[in-house]
Amino acid sequence: MSGHSKWSTIKRAKGANDAKRGKIFSWISRDITLAAKAGSGDPTANTRLRTLILKAKSENMPADNVDRAIKKGTGELPGVVYEDNTYEGYGPAGVAMVIKCTTDNKTRTAQDVRSILAKHGGNLAQSGAVAFQFCTWVRY
Repeated sequence: MSGHSKWSTIKRAKGANDAKRGKIFSWISRDITLAAKAGSGDPTANTRLRTLILKAKSENMPADNVDRAIKKGTGELPGVVYEDNTYEGYGPAGVAMVIKCTTDNKTRTAQDVRSILAKHGGNLAQSGAVAFQFCTWVRY
């Protein structure tokens, strides 16, 4: 029982819910920005963007947040620049891995990937050391 202060209980519950919603909103807005950057800002022409907008609506994300994310992706608004990076490495028992990341800070991401691989008995390889093993087509 919360004692005599019902507002304390409500405040904590609202704070926890707001934190969860904020995390979901930021994840969806980042994906919307990337989809708008990769294709066009028009949902009728960009199926990935249309799918993400429907996901945002299902999560009750405000329409102005969606519009802002699209404008950041098309370049109408300044914002964080996301880049796709590919890292190659070896996991436990020498398992080859190609790791694709989307980040706003290459240095931090490289350090995090290197740390995760090292903690689990692997290491980060040089570019091209692993990718040839994942070739999807072979020329005879």
